[in-house]
Amino acid sequence: MPKECLVITVSGLAGSGTTTLCRNLARHYGFKHIYAGLIFRQMAKEMGMSLEEFQKYAELHPEVDREVDRRQIEAAKECNVVIEGRLAGWMVEKADLKIWLDAPIRERARRVARREGITVEEAFMGIAEREKQNRKRYLNLYGIDIDDMSIYDLVIDTSKWGPDGVFSIVKAAIDHLYPDGDTGSEKDKEVE
Repeated sequence: MPKECLVITVSGLAGSGTTTLCRNLARHYGFKHIYAGLIFRQMAKEMGMSLEEFQKYAELHPEVDREVDRRQIEAAKECNVVIEGRLAGWMVEKADLKIWLDAPIRERARRVARREGITVEEAFMGIAEREKQNRKRYLNLYGIDIDDMSIYDLVIDTSKWGPDGVFSIVKAAIDHLYPDGDTGSEKDKEVE
């Protein structure tokens, strides 16, 4: 039985299925869904800029990334939230469950191409370039290696399951969370 106040992070690269999973979790559990893209859009509005203008501004101002991350950390102080973002697992250190979704780049490119209405090759090239830039940016800004999976409680290759299957795996993990972490079985306690 999970505890009453849950904070879950869902991270992954473009086309891995993070938004689909987060929407399903929010709908099923009534969680608030916080995602970096929403925060980014709110910041653009606060500065009176279009999304395109703000993206260009953010490229030249690293403090924008830091503010997005700060707001994610702030959101984690609420109960029953699912926070979506590539660095959410790193930024929200005390999350109850940290999830990383992955899939081979060809599969992710296929998904992005379908979603964006572009060719798989265009999606592949865009993903590859963006991931290279982001990896460098995360290392420079935070010293974070985005390829380091050691902080995640659950890593799922979403090419093996559809959205319902991925949701079922994560639902099982959430429904079986111990309130204060795995305290071991009763038999193990008797030995102490």
